Amino acid sequence: MSNATEAIEAYTTQQSRRKLVLLGGVVVLLAVSVHAMLSGSIDLSASAVIGSLSGSGSPFAQRVVWQIRLPRVLGGAIAGAGLAYVGTAMQSVLRNPLGAPYTLGISQAAAFGAALSIAVRGVESAAGSIFGPYLTTATAFALALGSTSVILLLIRFKNASPETLILTGVALGAVFNAGLTVIQYLASDTEVAAIVYWTFGDLGRLTWPTVAIMAVGVLTSAGYFSLRGWQYTVLDAGDETAASLGVDVPRLRTVGMLVGAFGTAVVISFVGIIGFIGLVAPHIARKVVGTDERILLPASGLVGAILLVGADTAARAAFDPLSLPVGVLTAFLGAPLFVYLVIAGREHW
Repeated sequence: MSNATEAIEAYTTQQSRRKLVLLGGVVVLLAVSVHAMLSGSIDLSASAVIGSLSGSGSPFAQRVVWQIRLPRVLGGAIAGAGLAYVGTAMQSVLRNPLGAPYTLGISQAAAFGAALSIAVRGVESAAGSIFGPYLTTATAFALALGSTSVILLLIRFKNASPETLILTGVALGAVFNAGLTVIQYLASDTEVAAIVYWTFGDLGRLTWPTVAIMAVGVLTSAGYFSLRGWQYTVLDAGDETAASLGVDVPRLRTVGMLVGAFGTAVVISFVGIIGFIGLVAPHIARKVVGTDERILLPASGLVGAILLVGADTAARAAFDPLSLPVGVLTAFLGAPLFVYLVIAGREHW
């Protein structure tokens, strides 16, 4: 009886610690966001930013805060959280620490779809049409769905190993990158400039309407994954164990991959390709809160949001007054960090 009581107390203590970690993550995200609001080529004091948020600042400061910085910071947090949620779910679904939209070719497929939409409809049509953002997202999702379908078919009919899935994802990514090159070669100079700038991955193009659309997509995918947190935790123990506990493994895996493709497409269609956030954030969160997906998913979302907002702030400060696309910085920093996490943290897998 004492052993059972001790186990319950240990579990309660562990859960309390994890909740405190989540609360600490929220505090860190708020601090990073405040710093991002104060950073930029236009020098605004903390009092000017606070005054603008409350509606009492100067018209110029209010425009800078409300039309430029706040959509950028909020959109960056949403995009980072969305990519991290998808990455965490895919690593669980595939039982593969390398699983993420970027390594499975889904990000590249979505990027190809969005670029195709821009090239076919033209820059002015894609930007100015009321249906522009929706059509770009729909095209990105359709191509991401195609890449996801290949992965699902390999799982379903070939019982592919995790290594095979990643190699297939790399091959798919190469194919879609080649297609992107063809589009750039055939497009006009204006379209090429728009596509190249877009593929860098940048938060500067975000506006309130696009942030709202992205928020709906990310909340939808994150909500689904959160509701399936226990099932994903069980799935980590193996398909047989999960099935014995009543989990419909094929359905969980298929729907999870499709929802992940949707969440990835929504983010990428608005901010471009941002690699390694969905790959690294789950590993960082896993080292802090453990492998319980019910806690790991929101923790990964917080880490992803912190990483992307922080990286965007650093990218803006590095070449001030110019702004380095955040996708370039995440690629430079994410690759070596991920290699370190894999080497130093293999015991978690």
